[in-house]
Amino acid sequence: MTDAPSGKSKLPLHWKMVIGFMAGLVLGLIVHSTVGADAGWVKTLTGITQPAGNIFLRLIFMLVLPLLFSALVVGISEMGDVRSLGRIGWKTLGYTILASGIAVVLGLVLVNVLKPGTGTDPATAQQMLAAGADRAQAIISKGKDAPGGADMLLSIVPSNVVSAAADDQIMGVMFFALMVGVGVVLTRTEKTAVFRNAVEGLFEISMTLITLVIRLAPYAVFCFMFNLAALFGWDLLLKLGAYVGVVVLALAIHMFVVYSALLKWAGWSPVKWFGAVREVMVLSFSTASSNATLPTSLRVAEENLHLPRKVSRFVLTVGATANQNGTALFEGVTVLFLAQFFGVELSITQQLTVMFVCILGGIGTAGVPAGSLPVVALICGMVGVPPEGIGIILGVDRFLDMCRTTLNTTGDLVLSTLVSKGEKDEPDPDVVTA
Repeated sequence: MTDAPSGKSKLPLHWKMVIGFMAGLVLGLIVHSTVGADAGWVKTLTGITQPAGNIFLRLIFMLVLPLLFSALVVGISEMGDVRSLGRIGWKTLGYTILASGIAVVLGLVLVNVLKPGTGTDPATAQQMLAAGADRAQAIISKGKDAPGGADMLLSIVPSNVVSAAADDQIMGVMFFALMVGVGVVLTRTEKTAVFRNAVEGLFEISMTLITLVIRLAPYAVFCFMFNLAALFGWDLLLKLGAYVGVVVLALAIHMFVVYSALLKWAGWSPVKWFGAVREVMVLSFSTASSNATLPTSLRVAEENLHLPRKVSRFVLTVGATANQNGTALFEGVTVLFLAQFFGVELSITQQLTVMFVCILGGIGTAGVPAGSLPVVALICGMVGVPPEGIGIILGVDRFLDMCRTTLNTTGDLVLSTLVSKGEKDEPDPDVVTA
């Protein structure tokens, strides 16, 4: 969703976030370099800015479950917008899971190899946790007490979805949403159509409220960055640069290596294919919105790629919500970066849990500015990483949002191309215009 200005405001939201980020960073660095974080008036000031930032987080947490549930149900049910979940529907679902899985694994491998969040003084990281001690310690305790092994697998299927929601058992809620989405697809009655419309209404309401909450982001960014810069100093800036570099590197590898390999397998020339879709890539990078790019994607799929309309219209419409490889990759990288930053060791089981939830999160994340951040915060809570840490990356999220949205929309067209393989009226790749 684009950040359209409201009222008399002429400054887009992402520029406000950049201003808040820079102002908080500069002031925090000045405080860190001159008086230090232990000064009495600095502690008083951070005692105000930290709760102010936490209000933003609480608003996000308040909306995340209805947003994820409705988005996932709608996303899965839209896969049955053709007469039934037949060959095209299952191929779409299979390729979506495959591409998202590759993206998340790629991101996790790069973070584990390059370790952009390591090297922070544990004592300094604990200072940040102390600013929100009650909530941080509760989350860390919950992460330590989280089930593992067979118990973790059993916890995916909740015995009571209401209690699962109350206990922030996100995988249980998402499993229930998946089951409901499949049930909507398989049950074609007037009553289920009414139910689906109601869930879509909940989805739209949730997106509207999230959009309103995100307008507070510039102020939250300032509060978080001031507190963090005052504590960490220049070390924070270096770690943030490493984080951005790893995210962009992972996105670029997935875009030009993984997608090229998939296109080659489908019998297409990657060079000609990317030349044909460059308009979509430029527009999606500029708007950071899959929904705003969808009409152009549909036109490019039919006019430049010459894909069958029955495939492109179905796959691209579903993909705008469900096939978000860039979002899934970003969420995995961010969770592990924050875990490294705060010195939280994640086991293989916990990292596999992150991977699984990120794949589902790529389907259930709404297309709103910073729409993946609630999922990141919730996953952090699941594995014992302080969710307050998302304040570190809010200021650079607009740029990363533009990058991952480009991967998302390009991935939708890759998905359409793969699903078109073997379908009737499949075009000859040689006719693609450069």
